[in-house]
Amino acid sequence: MPDPITEELFRNAISAVGDEMVLTIFRTAYSGVLKNIMDFSAAVCDAEGRLVAQGLSLPGHLCSIPVALGAVLKHFGDDIAEGDIFINNDPYDGGMHLPDIFIFRPLFADGAVIAYAATICHHTDVGGRVPGSNASDSTEIYAEGLRIPPLKLYDAGKANTTLFRMIERNVRIPGRVFGDIRSQLAACEIAARGMADLVARYGDDEVRRLMVAMMDYSERLTRHCLSELPDGEATFTDWIDDDQIDMGVPIKLVCTVRKRGDTMEVDWTGSAPQVKGAINNTWSYTAAMSFTAVKSVLSINMPNNDGVFRPIKVIAPPGTITNGKLPAACAARGLTGFRGVDCAFGALAQLYPDRVMAASDGGNTGLTIGGYDKELNPFIYVDFISGAWGARPWADGLDGNTCMFANMASFSVEVIEAENPLEVLDYEFVPDTGGAGKFRGGMSQRKTWRMLADEGILQVRADRQTHRPYGLGGGGPGAYGRNILDPGLPTEEKLHAKLTMTLRRGQVFRHDLPGAGGHGDALSRDLTMVAKDLRDGLVTIDAAARDYGVIARGDPPEIDVPASEALRAGLHATRKPLPAVAWEPAA
Repeated sequence: MPDPITEELFRNAISAVGDEMVLTIFRTAYSGVLKNIMDFSAAVCDAEGRLVAQGLSLPGHLCSIPVALGAVLKHFGDDIAEGDIFINNDPYDGGMHLPDIFIFRPLFADGAVIAYAATICHHTDVGGRVPGSNASDSTEIYAEGLRIPPLKLYDAGKANTTLFRMIERNVRIPGRVFGDIRSQLAACEIAARGMADLVARYGDDEVRRLMVAMMDYSERLTRHCLSELPDGEATFTDWIDDDQIDMGVPIKLVCTVRKRGDTMEVDWTGSAPQVKGAINNTWSYTAAMSFTAVKSVLSINMPNNDGVFRPIKVIAPPGTITNGKLPAACAARGLTGFRGVDCAFGALAQLYPDRVMAASDGGNTGLTIGGYDKELNPFIYVDFISGAWGARPWADGLDGNTCMFANMASFSVEVIEAENPLEVLDYEFVPDTGGAGKFRGGMSQRKTWRMLADEGILQVRADRQTHRPYGLGGGGPGAYGRNILDPGLPTEEKLHAKLTMTLRRGQVFRHDLPGAGGHGDALSRDLTMVAKDLRDGLVTIDAAARDYGVIARGDPPEIDVPASEALRAGLHATRKPLPAVAWEPAA
């Protein structure tokens, strides 16, 4: 007879194991992309490779861990012994992109596998033509770095020294890479201890039953939440600016959502064929962006595990940008994933407009600066600049907060300067960049760097510089993003959204994230909310009048209520309302 109290206690206990794994990586990692930005995940899977409990980390890894572990199990079958540890990063054999290295450790009870500890970390460098291994202008995977198929890193406790040497000779900063791999191994050890405690408490057969019950519980909750939603079908089309190879050629993303009963289908048929540039998704990443979008509109926050996936079908035709085929490059596939979440939101908003936010900033911008000092010692700085949520039907979009699909942290300016030959000149919000609305979109962030080494390779993966983040429900779009070389100097130059170039000593690079979309009619925004934005410097006096019909004067600005009411009345009479999905601001 199932005992709901025991099942609830077990759910919390095994979820805590996942969270402890995450904290172990956070505390022991060497690289800034892990210890500062937190681009990693950890989880516990059952003996069949199904996700049971994911630590508090990235939604972008929602589906990647079971897919990668499935590839390991396919290759090794019964050839799994105590002391084995597996590694994999091959996008065409369970992985996502080469910097994301998976480490799996089988956990045993009474001589049989009872579970797997799973970790995935974005490593600072895995070789390839560009430092950081994350460039968007590679045209095939063979240029992107070291490709590791599912292999044993340790065989019955013995290190695979051949593989370790192979990794060492193919990455620019092996000390940091091996340090981060050790942090993944430490997290797996934490999972082994946690699972041993659970087996000692409940017994191995009961632990197996409880893991199945936990997945079934999430499935029941997911089906319940889906059954609450009206049935329907909707399609949305959005455009990625380009792939950096075919400059100026927009790339189509098409998402169709079909809701029937207690199931949902997310279909990416109609999206562009795979592209030459490195922004092609693997199926697992497309599945993750689909699950993230759907889960965000459900009424219950159920545990992330295999049960959530069961009622949601993801269709991503092979050979398209949502499911690339070998030899498609995919290092910068994060961009397509972030944009895909917004595309799925566009479809969901047609069915459930009261539950869906406007477009975010388009996802974080990936930036790498790498090179060598005078003694030929390498340096590699990897950053993911995260900025703004789209406005929600009930509240403003978040400012200075990572895209929902990423869930990363901001890189400390002090740490950047301490660890790299760079000076950060500013890190700030850009006024008037959030889409206007009854609830405004999150504001853009600006970050500016000065190069202090003789030279380095600058690589940027950005978007939304020709296609704004859309507004919903009559709200305006967010501002375009921008890349600027040497801002304010005679040599100032506007750069492309995606780029790979040499940055020389003293040169300055500035990146402005896009702003996020607004929601609802801007002329109905509460005056006290406009007043707060004016005081905080997020909206200027000119933009308050132009976008919100609000007259303010002085420093600090004070709103003239009668003048504002008169201006709003005039604008209501003359301004054409924005459509349900707005790509351009109100005239």
